[in-house]
Amino acid sequence: MESMLNKLKSTVTKVTADVTSAVMGNPVTREFDVGRHIASGGNGLAWKIFDGTKKSTKQEVAVFVFDKKLIDKYQKFEKDQIIDSLRRGVQQLTRLRHPRLLTVQHPLEESRDCLAFCTEPVFASLANVLGCWDNLPSPLPSDIKEYKLYDVEMKYGLLQVSEGLSFLHSSVKMVHGNITSENIILNKSGAWKIMGFDFCIPSTNPSEQELKFPCKEWDPNLPSLCLPNPEYLAPEYILSVSCETASDMYSLGAVMYSVFNKGKPIFEVNKQDIYKSFSRQLDQLSRLSSSALQNIPEEVREHIKLLLNVAPTVRPDADQMTKIPFFDDVGAMTLQYFDSLFQRDNLQKSQFFKGLPKVLPKLPKRVIIQRILPPLTSEFVNPDMVPFVLPNVLLIAEECTKEEYVKLILPDLAPVFKQQEPIQILLIFLQKMDLLLTKTPPDEIKNSVLPMVYRALEAPSIQIQELCLNIIPTFANLIDYPSMKNALIPRIKNACLQTSSLAVRVNSLVCLGKILEYLDKWFVLDDILPFLQQIPSKEPAVLMGILGIYKCTFTHKKLGITKEQLAGKVLPHLIPLSIENNLNLNQFNSFICVIKDMLNRLEAEHKTKLEQLHVMQEQQKLQHVIFFFNQFEQIDKVFNSIGTDLLTSGSDSKENELSSKQRKTSLTLEEKQKLAKEQEQAQKLKNQQPLKPQTHTITPPVKQAKDLTETLIDNMSSLTNHSISKPKVASSGSFSSVPPMGIGMGFSSPVDSTKRNITNGLNTTIGLQTSGFSMGAGTTNQNFFSSPSGTGTAKVNIVPAPNMPNYSPVSATSAVSQLTQQNRPADMSSLDNLFGPQKPKVSMNQLAQQKSTSWVNQFVPPQGSPGTTSSVLGPQMNIVGQPGFGMQGNPFFNPQNFPQPTNTMTSSSSASNDLKDLFG
Repeated sequence: MESMLNKLKSTVTKVTADVTSAVMGNPVTREFDVGRHIASGGNGLAWKIFDGTKKSTKQEVAVFVFDKKLIDKYQKFEKDQIIDSLRRGVQQLTRLRHPRLLTVQHPLEESRDCLAFCTEPVFASLANVLGCWDNLPSPLPSDIKEYKLYDVEMKYGLLQVSEGLSFLHSSVKMVHGNITSENIILNKSGAWKIMGFDFCIPSTNPSEQELKFPCKEWDPNLPSLCLPNPEYLAPEYILSVSCETASDMYSLGAVMYSVFNKGKPIFEVNKQDIYKSFSRQLDQLSRLSSSALQNIPEEVREHIKLLLNVAPTVRPDADQMTKIPFFDDVGAMTLQYFDSLFQRDNLQKSQFFKGLPKVLPKLPKRVIIQRILPPLTSEFVNPDMVPFVLPNVLLIAEECTKEEYVKLILPDLAPVFKQQEPIQILLIFLQKMDLLLTKTPPDEIKNSVLPMVYRALEAPSIQIQELCLNIIPTFANLIDYPSMKNALIPRIKNACLQTSSLAVRVNSLVCLGKILEYLDKWFVLDDILPFLQQIPSKEPAVLMGILGIYKCTFTHKKLGITKEQLAGKVLPHLIPLSIENNLNLNQFNSFICVIKDMLNRLEAEHKTKLEQLHVMQEQQKLQHVIFFFNQFEQIDKVFNSIGTDLLTSGSDSKENELSSKQRKTSLTLEEKQKLAKEQEQAQKLKNQQPLKPQTHTITPPVKQAKDLTETLIDNMSSLTNHSISKPKVASSGSFSSVPPMGIGMGFSSPVDSTKRNITNGLNTTIGLQTSGFSMGAGTTNQNFFSSPSGTGTAKVNIVPAPNMPNYSPVSATSAVSQLTQQNRPADMSSLDNLFGPQKPKVSMNQLAQQKSTSWVNQFVPPQGSPGTTSSVLGPQMNIVGQPGFGMQGNPFFNPQNFPQPTNTMTSSSSASNDLKDLFG
């Protein structure tokens, strides 16, 4: 990168040094800024050509500079001769004005170091283009090095030179005397211009028919810059010291030969022995073979041969050369017409511009840009000609790159975008909108192109609105989304709502339907579809347009209409429209088809949703059942293992290690004796008379309720005391770890819900295990069978089970004792081996008879008394399976198996039945 910068810096420094040394101090620099060295031209390519601009107007020019250092090797008188020759040529060129002659913008200025004058902008000399690169900058400009002349350029260039010579010979009565490729300049537009009048010879008798041109004898001692180029000079200059207008025609023939042979002259001349060279040349010209002219196009070969004839009278004159068929080329004629365009009236121009699109494809791109585009864009100042010129300019723009379009065409188009008259301008732009949006920069699109479209939508002409609406879909994909959403769509909607033309309204709907795919789904649903309901007219075409937009949105993969909008907005709008009297049968059928499709999709989507919800609910129920079953099964396994371990806790450590299987297979005598005693005691309890219930409800005080609860706990604790080993109690009186079970029945398998037998282990624990629930362990003084306000239904408060990282099995009776803050040990000696292995199972009815039923009445709250809540953390559960308390759907808590208890107990039998119903 650094090397490139250094190279660029050195190049700029060198150019600056050249300009400084050659031009600084010359009066030309007072009015003109001198830029880059671009070419060379003139006799011997002695003139350096620079870019330049006029300081006052910023007009582009070419600055020709002759550096006097080039002639330092000559003597003073030779220097003076050279300077006089150059000065004479520029002065003569300045006096002559013709389109085929190089136009001088500023006359010759001389300073101590150089000569300089300014002309129209120049590209290069013909010699430079043909490969003669003397006096050019280093490195060589790439545009010159890669320049290639096209056939049409050669034809028209030679025609231009012929026209220039015709002007000199016929009008000025002058012989140029040095027509060479060095003195033919290509300007910025590619036109060929004549310069180098250093050796021009005016006629001595311009008023007479036969002109006389004095000729000087060739002086080989003069510097080369003081002599014409002998390779293009007619033989009579040297051999007979005479010249005439035909002498220039010989030079034209030599130039034509050079053009078609890549700059090579027809003869090489030895300047040291010029007479001998020209004598040999005469001999060769007299028998010029066709092989020497093989590179020349056949249609002009004979004419060049005539121009190179030894006899001047045989050579065609300049006027005749302009009329040869070789120049009757459509491209050359087109370029010629453009050069004379300023002479034509509007009618002639319009006819020419109409046929131009047929010619443009036949011309090279560079020729079009250089020679045709500038005169076309210059016609934009004439509004009447813009509709004829604009199609050609846009046709050229299609062949240009984006950079060329922005640089060469867009600056001239920008003012035309704002022209509203004549109306054809807008129509042409609309038809080429895709081109404009593709190649115009985004900023210019927003500032110039899209405002033109908006004006078309708001135009008073219905035809313009229709055309605009028809064309918008063709370039909608090129419009940025914010402009589409915020500017274009609102104008289309306004055109639809405000117009009095049915065609505009229908075209607006069709336009919207075609550009739906470029819009966002929610913009269509929230903005476009509600707009359809605002359209007041009910003509069939309008209704079908509305239906089309609904159908496009409904069926489009990216868009679609939600079932909520189908049900709430779309169908309520479409169904009334479908029965409009103006619709015919086919139109009605179209409405019905779309409506049915919408209904079918609405039905399918909503049914699918409901089916999915139903499946999810069933799966959740099944998961709850499976979870309950797994919980009961896990609890059964846990308490089986814990019960057998705890029942043998009085043995030594070796006996505790015996497997449960071994303990089940044999009973000791002591265990059998204990079992007999327990059975006997159970029979006694069964034979006891039940307590007579009181005839009125009792509202026990809080303290009495506490004592009765203790009595219940004592009796219940006696069943499981030696199956529980030291329950852990937190310092606050609550369990440090509570098993996830509620107060109720614990089951080992889901069998008949009305008759449950006590299984091995601690399954006799009174607790109902529910999915995800556990006893709330944070409260003290809890009343377990508190009834809700106004009912006598016994309830238990259940708390959702937390995670159990440190699970320690604790029976429900221990939990009860903790909740009542009573930790007194109970004497359970009479039931030590009640839960031993291989014992007959005891039913819950037998267990219920072990205690007097009088204690049940203590827990029946007075009617209407409010129930207490054990914990705010868990929902209340109806222990008899009442609906609405979390037990629905549980096969273990079927309401049919647990009838509703009464609020009061009027007899001991009813109390026993209630207890029997409650605990099976």
